Amino acid sequence: MAGNSVKDKIKAGAKIIDVRTAGEFADEAYPGAVNIPLNILPSKLEELGPKDKPIILYCASGARSAQAARLLKQAGFTDAMNAGGIDDMPR
Repeated sequence: MAGNSVKDKIKAGAKIIDVRTAGEFADEAYPGAVNIPLNILPSKLEELGPKDKPIILYCASGARSAQAARLLKQAGFTDAMNAGGIDDMPR
């Protein structure tokens, strides 16, 4: 699921959001990622910055980040991308 476009967006300065729980985030996280668990994401939208800035979302398997991407798109974010699970993130 994650291809060069994820890597390109990260290189271009995309915000990387880990939507897993704080416990999962503490165990392992992608470098530079911010932890905003899916259940509190709706209350944190104003902290994400401009709605046209690229945002990369990931979780453990890709299911929660898919929900998060849909939520952000419904909130007007134009460049929210589900990168899948943490193991799908470019290394």
